[in-house]
Parts: sequence; structure tokens; C-alpha cells
Amino acid sequence: MPIDHDLQTREIITKAVCGKGRKFSHVSHTVTPPNGPTSILGAWIINNQYEAVKSGENVEVVGTYDINIWYSYDRNTKTDVAKETVSYVEVVPLSYLDKKHKPSTAEVSAVATQEPNCVEASIATNGSGVVIRVEREYAVEMVAETKVCVIVNPNGCSDLEDKTVDFGDGTDGDYEDLDPELLEDEVD
Repeated sequence: MPIDHDLQTREIITKAVCGKGRKFSHVSHTVTPPNGPTSILGAWIINNQYEAVKSGENVEVVGTYDINIWYSYDRNTKTDVAKETVSYVEVVPLSYLDKKHKPSTAEVSAVATQEPNCVEASIATNGSGVVIRVEREYAVEMVAETKVCVIVNPNGCSDLEDKTVDFGDGTDGDYEDLDPELLEDEVD
């Protein structure tokens, strides 16, 4: 390998993950059924549809879902299902952002790491509506063009054919001390 003053570098323009973020949230919605509810028999959320939109240094997850509430009324003598479609915007800050990316090439995406889920449903204090508490979580990513710097071997790639490179830091390569909870992406 060359000594430090002989090092050559090149800047390569490539598409790379230039931003990441994640946000968990609790939100509440109030649904007013046509009949005043006596009790809540079930509540669930279906048909979650969303898309990611770049917004400054954040990503907005813009979407809709349907809230369905099965309830009894008329002093628990009748039942019905109330349905309401809710629109939402979840602003997810990018906890990691490469400031040197080319903004005009940015593409964003979102994944629901926890689909919207009803965790509590209760009759509102006025007795005519149902308050739904929802949990949801989104992970977002921004891919854009950016520059990376690489070290160049002036003798070309053929100079490396019979050589080995040791990237070790003096450890024996044991990974028992790694905490699997710190891994960000799941392995398929």
C-alpha cells in the first residue's frame, strides 16, 4: 500500500440513503354514531392507506384509515356499527440527514412499522360520541444523490489480487457483545 502522501482519492456521485427517521404516536379521534351509545362492543381500524412526502428536513406521512365501532344503544337492546374515514398527516423528523445530498434528487418512502391500532375506546363525557385512542408508528427513508470519497490504488485493481487487507481493530472478531435490540433493520 502507498504511504499517506501517495494516497489518491476520488469523489463518486451515487444514490444513497441520506436520511432516516421514525415516529411513534398516540392520537385520539371522536366518532359520533347516529344513535347515542350505551356501551362499546368493539373498535378497530382498517384500510390504512398512506404516502410519504418530503417537507423540508422532515417527511410527512399523509393518509387515511377507516374507524369501525360496534356499539349497543337503546339501553343495550340494539347494536350497530358506525364507520368514519379519518385523514391524517404524521410529520416524521429525520434523525439522520446527510446535508450534502442533492435535494432535487430526493425520493422519500414510509413503512408502517406499527399499523394504526385502536388501544382504547370509551363513550365521550357528553354521551353521544365515542373517543378512540390510536397508536401508530412510521419509519421513513430519504434516498438522494450524494458524494462519497474513495481511496484509489494508483496501481489499479490488479495490484490487489494476491494481497489481503486487514480491517481488524485488534479484536478476535467475536460479536457476542452486540446488542440485537440496537440493530435497526430486520434481516429476512
